[in-house]
Amino acid sequence: MRLVPGQSSNDLFLECRSDAFHLEVRDTYAVPSESAEFRRFLDGEPETVDYAIRPWVQLMREVAARGVTVRRVRVVTVPHSDYQRWLLSITGSNVAAGEDIRYVQRNAAGAITPDDWWLFDDVRVAFNLVDQDGRPAGMAVTDDPGIAKYCRDVRDRLWQFATPYVDYIAGVHTRQ
Repeated sequence: MRLVPGQSSNDLFLECRSDAFHLEVRDTYAVPSESAEFRRFLDGEPETVDYAIRPWVQLMREVAARGVTVRRVRVVTVPHSDYQRWLLSITGSNVAAGEDIRYVQRNAAGAITPDDWWLFDDVRVAFNLVDQDGRPAGMAVTDDPGIAKYCRDVRDRLWQFATPYVDYIAGVHTRQ
């Protein structure tokens, strides 16, 4: 495995040719650039950021425009953590940029790794690294065929029954 610092991880998306898939398994993240807006959400204050112009959304728009399929499954605990509730409120920008984001409840996910990872073009896996406080700390990247196969199998299994964001969010609002 090779370590890729956080600022270099965009290169993995720029090198991707056909498909990028992300498995998210954490109920909360400690992303420094999100802390102020997350706090505003918790305090019931209005958003001050246009999520459609965040660097991540712009990168996803660029990647999707090149014809790369970007998919994501979020494995979530219900009831949702505060962080997941906040993500649900802003994910529409990601979807509008070209990401296909779907949800699976944790109790239905079966055996999965405790780590988030990206699978690029079915052959390269990048594990999201976090420090002891849960802050992003880069990625550990491998082209190991066995690890890639495992990730493809998990992706294919979860994708079959994952609920698309639009349907999931409609169900969340219906239950409230």
